Amino acid sequence: MTDRQQGMVQAYGYPETKNTTQIVSRAVAAAAANSHHSSRKAGRGSKRYSVSAFYSMAAEQDNEVEDELAQAQRDLRDLKSKISAQSKKNFVLERDVRYLDSRIALLIQNRIALAEQHEMASRLEEQGAGSDDFYPDDRKMQLYGNLFFILQSEPRHIATLCRLVNLSEIDPLLQTVMFTLYGNQYESREEHLLLTMFQNVLAAQFETATEFGSLLRANTPVSRMMTTYTRRGPGQSYLKSVLTEKIQNLVEHKELNLEINPLKVYEQMIAQAEQDNGGQLPPHLPRSVTAEIAAANPDVQAIIEPRIKMLMEIAESFLTTIISSTASVPYGIRWICKQIRSLTKRKNPNASELSVCSMIGGFFFLRFINPAIVTPRAYMLLDTAPGKHLRRTLTLIAKTLQNLANKPSYAKEAYMLPTNPFVDANKQRINKFLNELCEVSDFYETLEMDQYMALSKKNIELSITLNEIYNTHALVQQHLDIIAPKEKDHIRILLAEIGPIPPQVSRKENKTIELPLFSRWEIPIQDLTMALMSENNITQNDILYMETKAIYVQLIRSLPHLAHSGLPLDLDYIAETAATAKDAQLVRKGIKVRDMLRDLEDAGVIDHRDHYKLLVEEITQELTHLGNLKEKVLNEIQSLESVYKTILDHNTYLRSQLESYKAYLQNVRIQSGGEKQTKNSVGIGVEVEGKAKKQHRNPAQAFKFSHHQLEKDGVIVESSVPESRRPNIFFSITSPLPGTFIIAMHFKGREKAILEMDLKLDDLLEKQQDNVELLDLEYVRLNVSKILHVLNKTFVTRNK
Repeated sequence: MTDRQQGMVQAYGYPETKNTTQIVSRAVAAAAANSHHSSRKAGRGSKRYSVSAFYSMAAEQDNEVEDELAQAQRDLRDLKSKISAQSKKNFVLERDVRYLDSRIALLIQNRIALAEQHEMASRLEEQGAGSDDFYPDDRKMQLYGNLFFILQSEPRHIATLCRLVNLSEIDPLLQTVMFTLYGNQYESREEHLLLTMFQNVLAAQFETATEFGSLLRANTPVSRMMTTYTRRGPGQSYLKSVLTEKIQNLVEHKELNLEINPLKVYEQMIAQAEQDNGGQLPPHLPRSVTAEIAAANPDVQAIIEPRIKMLMEIAESFLTTIISSTASVPYGIRWICKQIRSLTKRKNPNASELSVCSMIGGFFFLRFINPAIVTPRAYMLLDTAPGKHLRRTLTLIAKTLQNLANKPSYAKEAYMLPTNPFVDANKQRINKFLNELCEVSDFYETLEMDQYMALSKKNIELSITLNEIYNTHALVQQHLDIIAPKEKDHIRILLAEIGPIPPQVSRKENKTIELPLFSRWEIPIQDLTMALMSENNITQNDILYMETKAIYVQLIRSLPHLAHSGLPLDLDYIAETAATAKDAQLVRKGIKVRDMLRDLEDAGVIDHRDHYKLLVEEITQELTHLGNLKEKVLNEIQSLESVYKTILDHNTYLRSQLESYKAYLQNVRIQSGGEKQTKNSVGIGVEVEGKAKKQHRNPAQAFKFSHHQLEKDGVIVESSVPESRRPNIFFSITSPLPGTFIIAMHFKGREKAILEMDLKLDDLLEKQQDNVELLDLEYVRLNVSKILHVLNKTFVTRNK
């Protein structure tokens, strides 16, 4: 029996070690324990279900089989790994951009001190190679590896931290939790552990809550954590597939104005009347009125009425699309909804259906759907920020959906009251959808098996930065009495052995390391046969049967011609063909499965006289499942490739923003005398000559770009230059002073420029912050973000 288990493990591609048998033993014992546990707890469970699932899993993830499915699965795993890694990079960049957005705005208005400029500069330091002195030594690496294994595999500790930290500490912790500790967003064990952590956090949040209504709406570390979870790969993929088309359809109607706030409509009406009458207003239209007077104005009412109708039609369209996407909502999002429903009913057993659904909607719409609708650029649903009218339309749609998912209150926004008929008409529909979201199975059986598998692996590693290690160490130490109150708690023992908390290193020294994870206090699982037989009455023949089926599936995947279309499988012929093949692995499997077939027949489990009918049927079903799986894998690859490209594009956009901020900050500091000009502080427009850098009022070099090149790169959005003349048009860009640019448009052969425009970096950054998309140069209109990117690339990157 032991030999068969060892052969089984090797056949599945696990490394052969002294503990090889334990890999299967642990997984099968875990499956047996899970089956027993679930039978007692939930009154369900087949004695072979979990074990059979394990063998199917091994068959699907076989490293030795080389067929199209195996290749597709490898490609999918690689793609998911890339998305997870890139998501973390984007999270870090978004955090920097969020911080710098507000600070740059003040800097532009000269309201920020030089000391703060230095602080901002430190946020923009490039990562680079640093000294090895910052690395933990081998002993500390082992201790940290053990600590992070405990933190990862026992999520209650992280849950406690997330509840205890304040808002200023939450972002670094979320980076570690969401994108490092459980950063493999598509790996079931890490995802399930993360969800278990959420369950702990939510349970404590509900337990201590005093205000039931605002439980998930307040801006707390827990709510920030839930929002961050929705930004991971699966959530981003869902939002892109469900919302992108709807939002892009609205982009096509740039001038569509659906403002329904009477006061704002009145102000817009006044502005238009002023423009039409040469700055004069009719006597019956005073400039400043109250909201009540504006709402009573007949002209305002006439403008608003059709807008409300159209707004509700668009909201209905969004709602229908969202409701029809139930099956596409990521499992983790649905599972959190399920926990919210369960905890709400436990907290308040008399809560109405409306109250329960309001709590679920508070998470699903307020934390997941609506932020993507309101800020589609940040959620990578649009390439550019929406214009003024579209931005307001999207906000109104989000408000309407939010009122639909919650108990609407129009006290602060009375102008939304006319949308109430839409809310009333769809209330039952949305509640049904929110309840359906909660109808997902639990994962505890799978997780326990995955945990046993993880214990048996020797190559679990965490890609983590030094500052993530040290910051987590500091937070755990700070709250140690709550996380590990007992003297013999493993975390307390480890922190005592690690010693003092290392200080945070600079960004330059904050390198990523591969931290091996392992369990120092592993409890070995006892004899496999005893565990199976005592807990579940699973016999050696049950295990032998499932091993045989799994190896036959592998042989047919390796030799697909053996499965004749339309004919039952000939198991004797398949085993003999494999046993006489040229490939040594196939020979070994063929001989082994032939012996296993004979043993099963001797035990009376199968019969050659009916051509092993039961076994053939199950193998055929497994192959059908794998065939369908291949199609699903290929479809998933296609979908995720689009997500990965979007994430990369967003990364480029974020880097472009940081480049703009960096260039502006350097220029301000140079001009104010707050920084000496060094290699790493070259401002835009500062030319480089050898080692010395001089500011030239007459630039030494003009950079030239053809009309075609700028059009191709998306810099030129609109052009009134005739098509026939565009090949002869080029643009030159010079920078006579830091932060100042001259863009000149030339016609080949003519010495004098057709037009010149003087640009300031301040103005461009202000336009970008105000979501002004286009810059008018008379003959052409330029994309603000992309011309900023060109200026950075041309005048900063070249000068480094």
